[in-house]
Amino acid sequence: MSSSTSFPTPTPQALLDVRQLSRLDPTGVTQLLKPTDFVLMPGAQIAITGSSGSGKSVFLRTLAMLDAPASGEILWQHQPVPNDMIPAYRTCVCYLAQRPALIEGTVLDNLQFPYTLRSLRKRTFNLNVATELLARAGKDASFLSKPAGDLSGGESQIVALVRALQLEPQVMLFDEPTSALDPQSAGAVESLVRHWFDAGAGSRAYIWVSHDPQQAKRMSTVHLTMNKGVLLSGDAP
Repeated sequence: MSSSTSFPTPTPQALLDVRQLSRLDPTGVTQLLKPTDFVLMPGAQIAITGSSGSGKSVFLRTLAMLDAPASGEILWQHQPVPNDMIPAYRTCVCYLAQRPALIEGTVLDNLQFPYTLRSLRKRTFNLNVATELLARAGKDASFLSKPAGDLSGGESQIVALVRALQLEPQVMLFDEPTSALDPQSAGAVESLVRHWFDAGAGSRAYIWVSHDPQQAKRMSTVHLTMNKGVLLSGDAP
């Protein structure tokens, strides 16, 4: 990682302060993400659009520390994140993929699963919180006993979203979370996100990647675009 003395002082109160972050393809030759500076402030609702392969998912996955950067650094609340703190970081900065990965078992098993991880063993699953979040998505308590293998794509995404939101993260990274969903399921996801964001009273933030310009406008106050690994303002080509 680059030395912090080579860059300006972190922006006050920033949740994420990204400095010259880049990522290479598996061959180590092609830059999937060009060196990028980016600041995420509390209360930010950012949409990123761009063509397939432009680097949107690469950017989000690198921010989530799911993939290692080739250069640069990510500061979380002004502090670097050492390797042993990455699992804890991922409970504060949660990534939601387009196609959720659920474990075998019921919906309840999936919602309880995060609390079996070492980084969350000091926290306790709260059934009331999970039930309330599911209710906001139109699912009653009986939904908890439904086998994960029987869920539709929309239901699976709702479970994955509730699984993340119950942890009360400060930042959510949404990687085209509704692109494969029917309008009703997409609306439920958007509603849950708004509820989580509003409940944070200005302390939370999210980045929403979408191919749908109307959704990007609906779910954000700031619009950015990605083009060939370069993050640009929304009015850029």
